[in-house]
Amino acid sequence: MTFDAILAAGDVVARELAPTPLLAHPLLDLAVGAEVLVKHEHVLPTGSFKVRGGVHLAARLTEVEHERGLVTCSTGNHAQSVAYGARLAGTRATVVMPLCAPAVKREAVAALGADVVIHGATLGEAAAHARSLARDAGAPSYVDTTDTRIILGHATAYLELFRQARDLDAVFVPIGSGTGAVGACLVRDALAPGCRVVGVQSAAAPAVWRSWRSGVVETAPATTRASGLATSNGYPATLDHLRHGLQDFLLVSDDDLDGAARLLASHAGTLAEGAGAAALAGLLATPVKPSRVAVMCTGGNASADEIARLAAA
Repeated sequence: MTFDAILAAGDVVARELAPTPLLAHPLLDLAVGAEVLVKHEHVLPTGSFKVRGGVHLAARLTEVEHERGLVTCSTGNHAQSVAYGARLAGTRATVVMPLCAPAVKREAVAALGADVVIHGATLGEAAAHARSLARDAGAPSYVDTTDTRIILGHATAYLELFRQARDLDAVFVPIGSGTGAVGACLVRDALAPGCRVVGVQSAAAPAVWRSWRSGVVETAPATTRASGLATSNGYPATLDHLRHGLQDFLLVSDDDLDGAARLLASHAGTLAEGAGAAALAGLLATPVKPSRVAVMCTGGNASADEIARLAAA
């Protein structure tokens, strides 16, 4: 993956999606004790930055993929991204989702025209089933969450960010599989080499964090309430980029995620799902705050349970 490839992906995505706003919220600045810019990716179609990957994928499908359709697995936002991309390309999509995937995300995937298959208690079990479906003769082509075309699409969020604000001290990025963070590091290296990229993951799903620390792909239980962060293993396709690109990688509790989501709602007028609030949660957990920092609000597909927890506090 090169910066030139990200620039080309940016042209593809810009033909379909408008840039998302990067906004200051003075009340949030006061609460955090720093100048905080929020990149509002939750306003995109499907309510998540991941639609960028689906749009780029749609423009880069092979003839076989277009003819046979696509199959993938996800707890929600990647699922919607592939479903969106398949509809854009005029092909079929089958999405395998684990039992833990929120009902609202299952319904959203189906509403985009994809066939939803519920299988397994974890994302790993759902992924194994999706791959088995793709192995059948004449079956749809499997699209991995870390497919290069997906990562390049996700990177366009950071192409926008660093064009909107190049004088950032740091950017905080939620990490599930790490595709967004890889894009952040690659674009930062080209446009803002002095900016620190800090990853944030739930302590209740620390597999990628463990992999980052050890340098080998590791697994860990994924018991987090934040479906967008519920990955139970590290990913070979993103690990080296994360190890070389991230300046820090933080774990936060699920209660920290709820607190950050509550702060976004009350001080920035923004409803974020758990994964979408993770970047702010990481910033809040940082003892010495950067002077000027961006946080990625990557998704707004909050479940009914998440909304109820925010309202109950």
